[in-house]
Amino acid sequence: MKVIFTRDFFALMTSVAIVGLGIGATFPLTAMALIQAGYGSDVIGILTAAQAGGGLVIVTFVERITSRIGARRTIISTVLITSLATLVMQATANIIAWTILRAISGAALMLLFTITEVWVHQLVLDQSRGRIIALYTANFTLFQMAGPLLVSIIAYYPKWRFALCALIFLLALPGLWIMRIAPDINLADDKPRDTWKTVLPRMLAPIAGASFFALFDTLALSLLPLFALHHNVLTEMAVVCGSAIALGETICSFFFGWLADQVGRERVHLSAALVVTLLLLILPAVASQPWLCWPVLILLGGAAGGVYTLSLAAVGERFSGPLLVTASSLISASWGVASCLGPIVTGALMRMISPDALIVVLFLSIILFICAHLREQYTARVSDVRLKTFKLPTSH
Repeated sequence: MKVIFTRDFFALMTSVAIVGLGIGATFPLTAMALIQAGYGSDVIGILTAAQAGGGLVIVTFVERITSRIGARRTIISTVLITSLATLVMQATANIIAWTILRAISGAALMLLFTITEVWVHQLVLDQSRGRIIALYTANFTLFQMAGPLLVSIIAYYPKWRFALCALIFLLALPGLWIMRIAPDINLADDKPRDTWKTVLPRMLAPIAGASFFALFDTLALSLLPLFALHHNVLTEMAVVCGSAIALGETICSFFFGWLADQVGRERVHLSAALVVTLLLLILPAVASQPWLCWPVLILLGGAAGGVYTLSLAAVGERFSGPLLVTASSLISASWGVASCLGPIVTGALMRMISPDALIVVLFLSIILFICAHLREQYTARVSDVRLKTFKLPTSH
């Protein structure tokens, strides 16, 4: 845990926090602007997916880009690009232009998070991995949570709203500038081209967990307010539903990380997923009752954040060096796919059937993770039995 007192870790946490604040404000602000312009959940889903799609496209070029210009220059460039793309949204109301700009932002942010996640994994030791990864994710979600709260203030300045969001991103630059990228962290290490074939079979549960959380996080910021409005929640309160989710992620992430370090990640991972499943089932029934809805949203966010935190911890446990880079890229790619396709499908289903379709999509996603996790545990037990049988001493 000594790593948390280093300059590099502090600089990283500060920069990621500011980026989280900018993302947390931009997502609901974009959704609100589209609703005010007369667009529905399907269009909001498309723009949300465009940002994820940009990240999905760029993830295959992470190593090539960082080998050309270096990790430090890459992450600084990503912040500048995101800020500029957000600023341009203030100058035009063209929906096609907005789609392109969100895709550009998504590509830049995917680069930033892929690099910083590899860096964090290299810093931590296995005995404290759950807690350090939890601090990293909780820090991001804490400030992302504040984003929707800022919207209630920024919304009063329609001529400057996206410009103000662009300025927030720029505040991350000082931290990124003073952060030292350790010399042994090289995203372009020489390695076989087919390392993904080695990594992927051991990544099914982490990929499913990251995909679920990507979908959950994206929908909480973009489409959850529409679900809340459907259940007669006031507009001002519906906008901050995402903040309640993020509050839960922030409060509970370290608890799940600590618990995983104490009693084992696999057991805690499955427990968090089961809590998510239960809370999703009761959310529609309590959505219109504030005294029940807000605690459920906070607990739901905490359990969902636990699923993601422990998925990242699993990656760090299993891989190092070039294989860790490949594994992190696969996590980023799965995040991109879920964030890209999820809002499109969910937005369309909410428009055609009911806003409650949001819950159905999330429920199916967490069930997929549970199945992948149980299959992984079963395979591990079978392998252990075979290994013990093979090693049984022969009698003489």
